[in-house]
Amino acid sequence: MYFQDYMEGNVCFGCGTQNKDGLHVQSMWNGEESVCIWKPEKKYAGWKNLLNGGIISTLIDCHCMGTAIADAYKREKRAFGSYPEYRYATGSLFVKYLKPTPLDSVIELRASVREVKERKTILSCFLFADGIKTAEAEVIAIRVYDSSKIEAENIFK
Repeated sequence: MYFQDYMEGNVCFGCGTQNKDGLHVQSMWNGEESVCIWKPEKKYAGWKNLLNGGIISTLIDCHCMGTAIADAYKREKRAFGSYPEYRYATGSLFVKYLKPTPLDSVIELRASVREVKERKTILSCFLFADGIKTAEAEVIAIRVYDSSKIEAENIFK
């Protein structure tokens, strides 16, 4: 199962299973890295035959937020989706575009957790188009919701 399958009520454009018009990022563990395979549609073009840079950053962002959540459960040695539930939001996202990303490519995202400090998770992410690295990013994910904390209960209502 994908990380996003455990995020009940997720309507995010990038990773929400409840957003019929979204990108539907689907991430899973492959060893110590998380991986997402995604195929662009023509409507996500930036220039002719090239993937839009904003879509690239959204893919990276959502893949990394899912990875941060999954990593929190993994560190606590418990099943994804078990109580308490966590949610993360982007603290910062620095994307370095290395090469144009062809629109007709299979996109592979690979993320790994570099450091965890309290509520903050620092990740590295690489985007490949048909096996060629076209972008890399450093992402900071911040835990913004912990269902075991009473004061957090009203954040998403």
